[in-house]
Amino acid sequence: MHSVYLDNAATSFPKPPMVGARMREYVDQIGASVNRGSYEAAQQAELVTLRLRQRLCELFSFCSVPHVILTPGNTWSLNLLLFGALRPGDHCLVSAMEHNAVMRPLGQLARRGVTFERIPCDREGRLQVDRIEPLLRDNTRLVLLAHASNVSGTVQDVQAVGDICRARGIPFALDAAQTAGHVPIDFGALGLSALSVPGHKGLLGPQGIGALLLRPDFAETLEPLVSGGTGSVSDSEDVPAYFPDRLEPGTPNLPGIFGWEAALDYLQQLTVTEVQAHDRALSQRFLEGLRAISGVELIGPDTAEGRVGVFSLDFPGKDNAEVAVLLEERFGILTRCGLHCAPSAHRTLGTFPRGTVRLSFSWFTTESEVDRALEAIAAVSAE
Repeated sequence: MHSVYLDNAATSFPKPPMVGARMREYVDQIGASVNRGSYEAAQQAELVTLRLRQRLCELFSFCSVPHVILTPGNTWSLNLLLFGALRPGDHCLVSAMEHNAVMRPLGQLARRGVTFERIPCDREGRLQVDRIEPLLRDNTRLVLLAHASNVSGTVQDVQAVGDICRARGIPFALDAAQTAGHVPIDFGALGLSALSVPGHKGLLGPQGIGALLLRPDFAETLEPLVSGGTGSVSDSEDVPAYFPDRLEPGTPNLPGIFGWEAALDYLQQLTVTEVQAHDRALSQRFLEGLRAISGVELIGPDTAEGRVGVFSLDFPGKDNAEVAVLLEERFGILTRCGLHCAPSAHRTLGTFPRGTVRLSFSWFTTESEVDRALEAIAAVSAE
């Protein structure tokens, strides 16, 4: 039985074919690191690394190549941001829909004297923007939001939040784990100080690599989370003062860099706007089909607008974990069941602690796969 992969919110699959080819090319033919040699192979590695930073700048309308910090992934980027920006006595605002990649670091920071509050969201996961101003304090040093929920697919009105933060002079950071590659993002227009993106989801690259884009003046305020060798300023035991070296210690993930650069080349030729249109068409098809099925409840927005292609389903009277197993074993539909590393979001949506069955689409998801998933959901819900 042919499987239908619908867990793209966790990691996109399949990847564009050139991603694996470029990773193999690096491993088999280049092998050198960056900042560690002047021979031709090292220069090739440095050129691809620079090209990756430039592509990320182009994709997100960002203007400073040195302030595209390459990291081991989105969680790492968010930790670099939070631990670098917040100090004892500081206050931070997040939404009630955040992932544990934000909430667990904030829990650690709270034990060190940092305070934080959650901006309320409604039962569909939408941020209550009018509640932000009363929560801001004189010591608020950061507002950090998930652009879209990894549970309900709800996209937040980040332009409104950016406008508030810009007017108050408060740094605004965006976790674009579920929107990068799916929704156009303009760093400057949104008034961002930081943008965190993973390589392996909508940006179609491999796991183990991500990026943190930092407004230059905001970058200067961050304390490095990890320090060590950079291949630069080797006569000094101090952390380099300039970027990206200041926040990029150690040997980088060069196979990941080569694979991600190839993925972004593919995505830029395709365009994010085209991906967004594809997502909306599939979402509309799925939502229309779901309305005709009894015994299943959609958690989150019931329209294709204001969301990405991430859908959480609840099967009242059934064990959602058993439903996910049936979808796979009988129909080959691969989903993710549980709390999705986002208990705060599930509490907001009213699905804690039972969780949901989540289906999520990518550029490579087809209409026939959506139809097959709907048939399987209908069959399982009728039992």
